Amino acid sequence: MKKVAVFNLREFDEAEWFEKYAGDLGLELSTCPDAPDMDNIASVTEGCECADIITSQITRELMAEFARNGIRYITTRTIGYDHVDLEAAREFGIHVGNAPYGPNGVADYTVMLILMSIRKMKRILERTNIQDYTLEGIQGRELKDLTVGVIGTGRIGRTVISNLSGFGCRILAYDLYENEEVKRYGQYVSLEELWKEADVITMHTPLTEENFHLVNEKTLSQMKDGVVIVNTARGALIDSEALIAGIENGKIGAAALDVVENEFGLYYYDHKSDVLSNRELAILRGFPNVTVSHHMAFYTDNYTKTVVRDSLSSCKLFMEGKKNPWEVC
Repeated sequence: MKKVAVFNLREFDEAEWFEKYAGDLGLELSTCPDAPDMDNIASVTEGCECADIITSQITRELMAEFARNGIRYITTRTIGYDHVDLEAAREFGIHVGNAPYGPNGVADYTVMLILMSIRKMKRILERTNIQDYTLEGIQGRELKDLTVGVIGTGRIGRTVISNLSGFGCRILAYDLYENEEVKRYGQYVSLEELWKEADVITMHTPLTEENFHLVNEKTLSQMKDGVVIVNTARGALIDSEALIAGIENGKIGAAALDVVENEFGLYYYDHKSDVLSNRELAILRGFPNVTVSHHMAFYTDNYTKTVVRDSLSSCKLFMEGKKNPWEVC
């Protein structure tokens, strides 16, 4: 029976699906609740050709250790794979795959964050918690009166646009590749025009060298005063220092962040008794007009079973030498 090493296994939600799909696919699992590191890779991957991970950063050093222990394929239970050193993977002859999930979870969450931001929901909830039922300072805006700019019109971006169309807002979109479905609801424009016209900007693009710190001091200066920025994609699309400065000087009216820079090793762990190592995150959480969640826009019941099923299916296809639709490198 072919064997797969599974890291970051969560007993409370993933275990039952790993057991089910491993049985369905005829796979044996070697599991570990922790992220792969130099101390556990050898023991967990013994007898395995494939490793199944989540968002833990796979550096060149770890890639070399995987290769030394016979791993030929690494699959990540995520859409994004920027946490995996693809150059090192190629160097050591390791193939890499991802596990895209349906777009609705992130798209729903994005619309929720937009509404929470324009209705000042963080302040409302904080007041309610201390029985302060006053109204001053929590007057919101209606989405129908706003222009929403959507950066990235892949599956998630398109679903966000479709969802937003029901609110009656003006929708602008930017992508390197235009999509006809988007044109039913909105208008493609240049980034410069989107910066200038949008009251709300939401990010739905993968992280690349070209769009690293897409939102920065220069691009912020081109935006409307009081702009709302929502990011459920990748933290490094936004320069955290520029974001903080924009909030402090009033350029940014609100921000809703499901992702932040330098979140690896922080999110998905219990740090309630720790001093945060991410200074920018600590600052952002303190602003009354900034909503922060811990990279969980994707996290639904459908997501959990889908990524477990598809990550194991991709391992099986790889080990059988068959065409693998999930392989990215």
